[in-house]
Amino acid sequence: MNSRQRRGIILLLLSVLCALAAFAGVFAVVHDAESKLGPEATAYRLKADIPAYQHLEDAKDRFEKVSMPRRWLPSTAVTDLRYLDGKISVTPLRRGSLLQQDMAVARPALRPGQQEIAIMIDAATGVAGKIYAGAKVNVYATFDGKDQGGKPVSKVIVTNAQVIQVGKLTPFDRDSGSGTAGVRRGGEAVPITFALDTKDAQRVAYAESFASHVRLALVAPGGDDAVSGSDRTYTLDGDK
Repeated sequence: MNSRQRRGIILLLLSVLCALAAFAGVFAVVHDAESKLGPEATAYRLKADIPAYQHLEDAKDRFEKVSMPRRWLPSTAVTDLRYLDGKISVTPLRRGSLLQQDMAVARPALRPGQQEIAIMIDAATGVAGKIYAGAKVNVYATFDGKDQGGKPVSKVIVTNAQVIQVGKLTPFDRDSGSGTAGVRRGGEAVPITFALDTKDAQRVAYAESFASHVRLALVAPGGDDAVSGSDRTYTLDGDK
């Protein structure tokens, strides 16, 4: 082996040693970073917007699983989508946000003596996008009076009715009439579910069947004052 070959072997060995040293340095840096970051945990991020007051149990496909260092994960982060069962969004949820527990609240539940009753409400005149699960509303019914030979009258049939679910917009093609709550032909209706006692449930069912229109008036939070008897019925002749 001549001197040139020996120099080549020496340079090759030096190159291998340098590569090993570089690999060891990179490994040490990565190991140090991992030791500082700690183990990773699973969380969920929104991949699409979700409006307020939506049932999150039906919107699980709008979340994507992500991994991040546990030390950076908020203590309120949701790590299991089963947490969303029976819950609704309290505010509009934006794409890219990390899902946290305070974004969801439990769906309102029935109290002893209450029952669920759902009716279809005209989306344009009866809801207008402002009614949500957990809200309290006054239910107004307008009767044209023709069948009874009387004059048109508007009545507050239920006060402070608790809404426990707002359904999806549904096209409604039939003419207005019995059981439609005054839904217009070609319009859209929304199924609204209330938690009511037996008497109020009967009033709502009667209004849906026989009223020409049923409207919901949102009650301000904390505004649970009952409507006085003199204000529950309105006729144009009685307006002074």
